[in-house]
Amino acid sequence: MGLVSKFVALWFIKFSSVCICVHLWLFFAIPAAAQGCAELAGARKVESERYVLSYRTKPEKVAVSQHFAVEMVVCPKGGLPAPENVRVDGFMPEHNHGMNYKAVVKPAGDGRYDAAGLMFHMPGRWDFIFEVRADGKTDRMTATVMLQ
Repeated sequence: MGLVSKFVALWFIKFSSVCICVHLWLFFAIPAAAQGCAELAGARKVESERYVLSYRTKPEKVAVSQHFAVEMVVCPKGGLPAPENVRVDGFMPEHNHGMNYKAVVKPAGDGRYDAAGLMFHMPGRWDFIFEVRADGKTDRMTATVMLQ
């Protein structure tokens, strides 16, 4: 085997192994958004065993006694089914009560959901409670917000 043939053979072996490594890395390391799940810029994330939920509020800063909306993207993990239903609510753990209003959640396509009609009516600690229902099971995720 000539010098050029050896070089080509070694280059092919190295290049092939690099390609395999890159493909494996892409398969395991790409975030859920790149696997068919939409991005939500500036979002916070919560997750359960079956879903990753990204959300952001509109306006970004929630004020006491002011209505706000929540944009959400729900990403199934590991090929699980898309949600059948998504809900969001607010709860004040120190006072053991929720909001005075019920949020209306509407699907917006591609795993996106828009919730309107939320209001935290007093300052303090509030927990967002997100519920994602699919296959007869409900996943519950929470995120805490402090209101001044």
